[in-house]
Amino acid sequence: MSNRVGIIAGEGEFPFLVLQGVKDTGNEPCIVAIKGHTREEISVVSENISWIHLGQLGKLINFFKKNNVKEIIFAGAINKPRALNVRPDFRAAKLLLKLKSHSDNALLEAVVNELLSEGFSVIPPTKYVPALQTPKGILTKKKPNKREVESIKYGWPIAKRLGEMDIGQTIVVKDKMVVAVEAMEGTNNTILRAGTLVKGGLVVIKVFKPNQSPVVDQPSVGVKTIEVMKQAGANILAIEAEKSLFFERDRAISLANEFGIAIVGILEGPEELD
Repeated sequence: MSNRVGIIAGEGEFPFLVLQGVKDTGNEPCIVAIKGHTREEISVVSENISWIHLGQLGKLINFFKKNNVKEIIFAGAINKPRALNVRPDFRAAKLLLKLKSHSDNALLEAVVNELLSEGFSVIPPTKYVPALQTPKGILTKKKPNKREVESIKYGWPIAKRLGEMDIGQTIVVKDKMVVAVEAMEGTNNTILRAGTLVKGGLVVIKVFKPNQSPVVDQPSVGVKTIEVMKQAGANILAIEAEKSLFFERDRAISLANEFGIAIVGILEGPEELD
């Protein structure tokens, strides 16, 4: 017996991958697409879809209830600068008034809790696309050298601390110095900014924020990450294993091998690299 699975679709290819994963398991996807964020062609591949403006929480909940959805997946990022122009409906406005902070974690946790209060289950996307999970270990031909490992060890706890403060998921370091910290601009722009400050030898570290929900806003990398690292002069990508998403992994690893970039999935901590 098939179930209807709700997908809150953000930017990029991610919602399409989750949608296909849901279909491949014999279930029916029900999509909430966000105007100005979700790609319009999602309407072509999904029959059951509702387009909303960011902040229409009541409409989102009503759509999922009407379609007897039990499970909900968040798939795809929301453009943060554009999100500043959100016009919340009454339900979302009430939610925002209760919050002491409008940080990523606070907003997402509040929305997740609101969905849970309505009887929905919010699940990680890897239930339907398990291949997206980042594996542990050195994933490329190139391995970090001793100097680069020391930079990862230096930067990892700093990235975790910044994550605890809900500032961002990514930092860029070199020779045990912080070069750039991610804020609203996103990972790729953080890496590019680091490349304008320091020439070569950059180490990119991307972690799961300690206080964030494991079902939303997972760290993610992909082909574009590797292309941007090449442009910026970054040699190492250290990303948290099992709690992050790796899109187009085979292609990205192949490109990293071509560029001489090392990719490392770290599970417990950078001491694994010793």
